[in-house]
Amino acid sequence: MVKKGAPQGNQNAKKHGFYSKALDKAEELQLEEARGIDGLDEEIAVLRIKLRSIIQSDPKNIELALAAANTIARLVRTRYNISKEQKRSLKDAIAKVLTEIAVPLGIKALIR
Repeated sequence: MVKKGAPQGNQNAKKHGFYSKALDKAEELQLEEARGIDGLDEEIAVLRIKLRSIIQSDPKNIELALAAANTIARLVRTRYNISKEQKRSLKDAIAKVLTEIAVPLGIKALIR
């Protein structure tokens, strides 16, 4: 008798995607809540989740947090086609938040 269906261990039913290996289970659930339908929304959502994770797990890694924040600012500018002044304001706001996190921890942040 021939067995029907996929072989044992097959993961065809598992959701695959570009970010499937980058996120843990909790982050996948957060992504489902945070993302939009298409466009840059998913990338923005993933970076927001990862930035939060960086700040929580490695608050002294200001360089990485700033790089992620700058990338988010560029993606948001592209997504919403905001002006350079609006981008600068968004970048300044993100830098202020990061500075407010770093200073209480005694970390000198290099704001670009």
